[in-house]
Amino acid sequence: MADAMVIDGPRGEKRKASVLGDDSGHVPRRIRPLDPDVVNKIAAGEIIVAPVHALKELMENAVDAGSTSLEIVVKDGGLKLLQITDNGCGIDKQDLPILCERFTTSKLQKFEDLQSISTYGFRGEALASISHIAHLTVTTKTQESNCAWRAHYGSGKLVPAKPGQSPDPKPVAGRQGTQITVEDLFYNIPTRRRAFRSASDEYNKIIDMVGRYAVHCSHVAFSCKKHGESSTSIAIQANASRTDRIRQIYGGSVANELIEYCTSDDRWGFKAKGLATNANYNLKKTTLLLFINHRCVESSNIRKAVEQTYASFLPKNGHPFVYLSLEIAPERVDVNVHPTKREVNFLNEHEIIQAICEHIRSRLAAVDTSRTFLTQTLLPGGTWSASDQQASSSTPSKTSGAASGARKTPARNESSLVRTDTNMRKITSMLPPSSTMEAGVRGDGISSTSDVNAIISGTNKGVDMIKYETVEREATACRLISVRELRAEVREEMHHELTEIFANHTFVGIVDERRRLAAIQGGVKLYLVDYGRVCYEYFYQLGLTDFGNFGTIRFDPPLDLREVLSMAAESERTATADASGRVDKDEDDEMDVSEIVELVADQLVERREMLLEYFSFEISPAGELLSIPLLVKGYTPSIAKLPRFLLELGPRVNWSEEKACFEGFLKELAMFYVPERLPATIGTDDLPSVQGGGKDVDIETVARRDHVRFALEHVLFPAFKSRLVATKSLMQTGILEVANLKGLYRVFERC
Repeated sequence: MADAMVIDGPRGEKRKASVLGDDSGHVPRRIRPLDPDVVNKIAAGEIIVAPVHALKELMENAVDAGSTSLEIVVKDGGLKLLQITDNGCGIDKQDLPILCERFTTSKLQKFEDLQSISTYGFRGEALASISHIAHLTVTTKTQESNCAWRAHYGSGKLVPAKPGQSPDPKPVAGRQGTQITVEDLFYNIPTRRRAFRSASDEYNKIIDMVGRYAVHCSHVAFSCKKHGESSTSIAIQANASRTDRIRQIYGGSVANELIEYCTSDDRWGFKAKGLATNANYNLKKTTLLLFINHRCVESSNIRKAVEQTYASFLPKNGHPFVYLSLEIAPERVDVNVHPTKREVNFLNEHEIIQAICEHIRSRLAAVDTSRTFLTQTLLPGGTWSASDQQASSSTPSKTSGAASGARKTPARNESSLVRTDTNMRKITSMLPPSSTMEAGVRGDGISSTSDVNAIISGTNKGVDMIKYETVEREATACRLISVRELRAEVREEMHHELTEIFANHTFVGIVDERRRLAAIQGGVKLYLVDYGRVCYEYFYQLGLTDFGNFGTIRFDPPLDLREVLSMAAESERTATADASGRVDKDEDDEMDVSEIVELVADQLVERREMLLEYFSFEISPAGELLSIPLLVKGYTPSIAKLPRFLLELGPRVNWSEEKACFEGFLKELAMFYVPERLPATIGTDDLPSVQGGGKDVDIETVARRDHVRFALEHVLFPAFKSRLVATKSLMQTGILEVANLKGLYRVFERC
């Protein structure tokens, strides 16, 4: 035992070569080739360092395949599941057996091709590396193929999906494109897998990488979400502009302060374009989205140069947001200098960086005519403490360096304060009451002010007396392509700034019911809104959103469809005759009312099943109108508009084409639901019809006005906050800025 302890030597002592079996100590060990599996795992560890690198390779392959839509699903930060689905050209079935072998690619044939490479990938190592450290499944379909093919890979080769099965690709149902599923990443490298501390950190890295490519690839739609969740972390439409993409990913505060720049120089063979924040915005850390020849890379030299450029424009410790797309002649760029292609080398790097920074500096200087600073003032009721007052009085105008470095709370400007407490007084409460109301109306019907108030309060009660019956009916999901296209058209016309105003507005009051004008407050601005135009947009969008799931307004007893249509046709004929100024009526030129009524009625009765299924618009075979759609609870459209609404369904709806039919019907339905123009409230117009009171006012008009006022303030405008997508046409014709708090402060200061 003692001899054995002497041979082992002390713990931690370096053993001699003789102990290892080499008595001479000078004979070198034999060099042996590594096992191919070991080689592939080492190479995979260099290329796929983390899940985000695997996703980057897969996204670049999808864009190379001509995809216009990428859907990404992640579980446990990409370690458990990483799935990307595209709609590209797909992979041919004959290429599947060698798909995951190293150095197999369709983008490169000889080494000289690297000098003109224009695709993201070129080495053919991404899928091979992933297959050696994860379970890889590929489902793909080309345009010429009758079905999709699914293949499973392990260690670069085809493997069976289950033991005992054939490893050959299997035919499956699928759409055109490719879906790549990576499961159990680094399952055979436990040390690497244990190095990832948090799945949320890895998911944040994935979101950052997807956001970068979503900003750059302006023609591609991106969506990314966690597995099992219905909401997406990133959802970008293919037709979204680059500014809108930045707004959705990095926020409106960044997008609102962007300036565009573009420069080029044939001498150095480059062209640079992008977006950068101006001097009004700064971050705690520089955000640089750098793409060289459309490849997302990093460059410490470019980052430092950009930060130095902004140093003279931003406050201390302020940093910019910069998106830079740099295109350099391929023969001047070496893309094969990093295993993950994170870095590239290019000729004349110093000159190109200097030219770009000089151009950005000139653009910043051109827009640096005004600066925006956030300020804060002492809140109402607050007082300065004695110590604060003493410190402020004793502090000199120029403090020491240590004191100046301390963080101070800036004072807010009163012109930036937004007061939108809905519990405070409304503008209508500040209007003086009518003299007639104060004195009371003397007459046979009403004897005192209390009687008038009783009648008006009775009409207000009618607003709350609407009865609704809840029917248990399962909601149906709309899968019609035409309806989805109509919804997409609304989203394309979205005006983001106006939508945000409506989402955060405060209702001020109705200004003019005859012109259908209302006032709302958005931030520190006051707007005049055409609520008829806004309601039209809202009800049309509501029809698209709730398509096939409308409530019903039932008529008891049912209405005779042809009789209602006759009322509208007679009214239209009378209006046409009055407009033309004719006294005599020529039967040949006169509008045939009965023929038009029968034509429209036959159209509606013939399509009654479709109208009932999609719009809850029920008509009996005998031509009785049983119900019309109910779009919103708490507001009832004017039944006086029903005849014209039914008559307009004939000539204004294209019943022969699905998309045009749905669009026309919903627009006419929205027009029917828009609040009608009401007579102006002057004098005793708000009072019911009285005898001897001097002016006759219909009590139904008073009740209708109260209903519309209540619905606008408590039903419709609150609904605009959550469900209205304000369009560009609404921005042009439906809203007007009438006051700005900052502008008013300037006026008062001059006075």
